[in-house]
Amino acid sequence: MAQLRIGLAQVDSTVGDLPGNADVVSRWTARAREQGCHLVAFPEMMLTGYPPEDLVLRSSFVAASLSALDALAARLAAEGAGDIAVVVGYCGRSEHPMPALGRPAGEPQNAAALLHGGRVIARYAKHHLPNYGVFDEFRYFVRGDRFPVVRLHGVDVGLVICEDLWQEGGPIAVARAAGVGLVVCINGSPYERGKDDLRGELACRRAREAGATLAYVNMMGGQDELIFDGDSLIADADGQVVARASVWQQQLLVTDLELPARTFRGSGPVDAGDGTTMAVEMKILSADAVPAYDADAPTIAERLDDEAEVWAGLVTATRDYVQKNRFRSVVLGLSGGIDSAVVATIAADALGPEAVHVVGMPSAFSSEHSVSDAEDLAKRQGLQWSIVPIAPIVDAWQQSVVLTGLSVENLQARVRGTTLMALSNQHGHLVLTTGNKSELATGFSTLYGDSAGGFAPIKDVPKSMVWRLARWRNSLEEVIPPNSIDKAPSAELAPGQLDSDRLPPYDVLDALLDDYIERDLGRTELIAKGHAEETVDRVIALVDAAEYKRRQYPPGPKITSRAFGRDRRLPITSRWREVAAPTASPDV
Repeated sequence: MAQLRIGLAQVDSTVGDLPGNADVVSRWTARAREQGCHLVAFPEMMLTGYPPEDLVLRSSFVAASLSALDALAARLAAEGAGDIAVVVGYCGRSEHPMPALGRPAGEPQNAAALLHGGRVIARYAKHHLPNYGVFDEFRYFVRGDRFPVVRLHGVDVGLVICEDLWQEGGPIAVARAAGVGLVVCINGSPYERGKDDLRGELACRRAREAGATLAYVNMMGGQDELIFDGDSLIADADGQVVARASVWQQQLLVTDLELPARTFRGSGPVDAGDGTTMAVEMKILSADAVPAYDADAPTIAERLDDEAEVWAGLVTATRDYVQKNRFRSVVLGLSGGIDSAVVATIAADALGPEAVHVVGMPSAFSSEHSVSDAEDLAKRQGLQWSIVPIAPIVDAWQQSVVLTGLSVENLQARVRGTTLMALSNQHGHLVLTTGNKSELATGFSTLYGDSAGGFAPIKDVPKSMVWRLARWRNSLEEVIPPNSIDKAPSAELAPGQLDSDRLPPYDVLDALLDDYIERDLGRTELIAKGHAEETVDRVIALVDAAEYKRRQYPPGPKITSRAFGRDRRLPITSRWREVAAPTASPDV
């Protein structure tokens, strides 16, 4: 057996910031070297940020990535880190045409490189390309068909990338055939509730299939609607997790491993078991094992409960979206209700209370407790509080335009949205919207009103979960007024108005929405599952009619398997209806 100390650097990258991302690699490589690591691995497409989307279709971007990779290898050596093997993701180019795919040489590839001694020692291109959910990698990349094996301190190491684990066959089968002792898998695996269990089980299964220890490093941070939770881990060849990093933290997971020495079985083409063949190549970097040393005990981080995990994800997403887009502060309307209270608290946890500006905008129909609860929350958290009464503005509108009923309700929401956007223009704040997934699903929002803004922290959070998050956050410190949690939800756009006047109770609604949106069940299946027929028809009609409104809603962090956006792509113009569509959604 041979010893190897490896570091998994679950760090945050920024799409398009190649110099900044290279700086991150440099800093964390220095940390790994200080801790005696022989190898340190960084996440998928670390140099370019992930996912770069259509940027990879620009040849200038790919060229910059390749240049940055070479420069990074030389830089690490110049900084005294040439003796540590560094695995880093980047955007590469295919060397050969792929006639079967109709793709010429030079097409973009999602790639990994092993750097050492100032040089690029080995390159690997992702073999399995995901094309589901939020992923469009068939659009961008061509697959790789080579499997490099690097002998490092007597251990044969193979490289794979993210989706290569999620599909059967391919590089994992080739890794077993090649006889590697360690598989390093670099990842950009977005967060979803419950996904940590799936990842752990998957990594253990693939380690057993490869007959090798598997080191899985995942990125941490937010990129537009995607958030990455880290959760890096190491599974041994028997399929047991031996080390695991924390979630929602940048961290270097350092682990001492005992691995089989020199197990390579030969170069050449190998049947990948997925209808393709991969060429195995051996590169010897250092044939001799390191002198024996005393190994440190591995660490396995404690898991978070559901509410803590989701809250940390929403805070991470909000912080990264604001800071990476170079905003210094945020502003939102604070109504005294649960949704705006939760969004304000997320923002305060993400950015600090001094950067969170909250505005009370009472109308003629606002209750007294709306203002008092909002001001109470602002004082509890030290937020920047102000009041802009909107009744005079609404009255001025109505003196020029005759409006009644729903139009007056929507006018109030639009005055509030315009007020927040004006403050954004004046002070440079980013406007946060406060709508939850239940409201977005049923169209219970006003275009250019409460939907006006730049980021939507709870866009993918059902109303029932909003209450759970509020109670969880208050269990740590009572920062949200209890009355904001306990009172019946209301938009307060008409006398005595309640959400329950227009929507089913939220526990009933959210269960139905989960089946209709997350699981794609149709009307017959929903009724068979026990949902009331009248409620099914009503909710389906509302959801289908609101598609055009969701398309115009700001981005927000994905925490479910079917977030509105790239996860769920339905046509706006469509005659397909399982039930008759309403003439309009609740607010237009």
